[in-house]
Amino acid sequence: MPLDIPRLRQDFPILNREVRPGVPLAYLDSTATAQKPLAVINAMDEFYRRFNANIHRGVHTLAEESTAMYEAARAKVARFINAPSAEQIIFTRNTTEAINLVAYTWARVNLKKGDLVVLTEMEHHSNLVPWHMLSAERGVNLEFVPVMDDGLLDLDIYRALLARTPKLVAFTAMSNVLGTINPVAEIIRLAHEAGAATLVDGAQSVPHLPVDVQALDVDFLAFSAHKMLGPTGIGALYGKRPLLEAMPPFLGGGDMIKTVHLRNFVPNDVPHKFEAGTPAIAEAVGFGAAVDYLETIGMDAVASHEQEIIAYALERLEEIPGVKVFGPPADKKGGVAAFTLDGIHPHDVAQILDGSGIAVRAGHHCAQPLHEKFGIPATTRASFYLYSLREEVDKLVKGIYEVKKIFG
Repeated sequence: MPLDIPRLRQDFPILNREVRPGVPLAYLDSTATAQKPLAVINAMDEFYRRFNANIHRGVHTLAEESTAMYEAARAKVARFINAPSAEQIIFTRNTTEAINLVAYTWARVNLKKGDLVVLTEMEHHSNLVPWHMLSAERGVNLEFVPVMDDGLLDLDIYRALLARTPKLVAFTAMSNVLGTINPVAEIIRLAHEAGAATLVDGAQSVPHLPVDVQALDVDFLAFSAHKMLGPTGIGALYGKRPLLEAMPPFLGGGDMIKTVHLRNFVPNDVPHKFEAGTPAIAEAVGFGAAVDYLETIGMDAVASHEQEIIAYALERLEEIPGVKVFGPPADKKGGVAAFTLDGIHPHDVAQILDGSGIAVRAGHHCAQPLHEKFGIPATTRASFYLYSLREEVDKLVKGIYEVKKIFG
């Protein structure tokens, strides 16, 4: 069934806000961070009001309740991506930390000078910089699957790179600029046939599409709560159990140990081995509430709504003289429309749109190499989610015409 968006929007208090008197908010920046439903806000509020205590080590009532809520959230996240067990979900601060965890543990054990890591030209900096750092430290080679003019990956070049027997293929499931939905299952299958491990940046895919880690056979998947209606400050790394068990700890301190002596220590079991110190407990509870909310709606329904919205947005944007939208057509992309407007800097576009209450993002979106690929310094990006309306697309288009009018 199609989503009842006007009713659903009532769950999101911020969407009723006026950014200034008489100017209602049109929030078109969900790729940067999603807004939060009352279910998430209330879950975190209730945690702090009734259950707040540190987890795992306490035996009093609050500590036991808090621990149960934290671990229940882990189980919900595991279920959401069809992980075989909750123990294969490691809570991190965000997607960036999850990728860095793999780079600092698995990669530094398994990669040596001359080994090849295959990335793509559309990667977010979070899936570029950790590998640059590893390359500088260890002499690991990096190669990149090109992005073609239509915003799709050149899989012929990818196959040629696999012939060089890389040790790791790390790539985004969905571009945060182009919106391109990559053929994740095929990329993983080909990588495994070449003997490479795989890491998927799921920051944009997990919030918007059904994701099944067992069906994909992915080795590592990283994603963030705040892009899927949850709070900031918490994300997750999924890993295959044998890989996680073989990896050394990431950070040292409390809760990631079994025993500590003056001259040695024994690390804890997975997942606790990777969760040093007091974690983001309330945020985990909010993460679990966000998963509950999305599961109630259904990820197929979320994806279907976004397909309808992005198709309409591309149709309307392409009507505007001087607008160039980057990326593939609607049937090959998620709810992201990054564009330029002839003769007008994207930051000026975004600032003028804000005057009409339209929240979009302008800049390189932490994907500078991709913008260099297309020979542009920046784009204006409108992005959509399950609460987005066609009327907001119309407001965006009207706002762009106003920008053109102001700049003559």
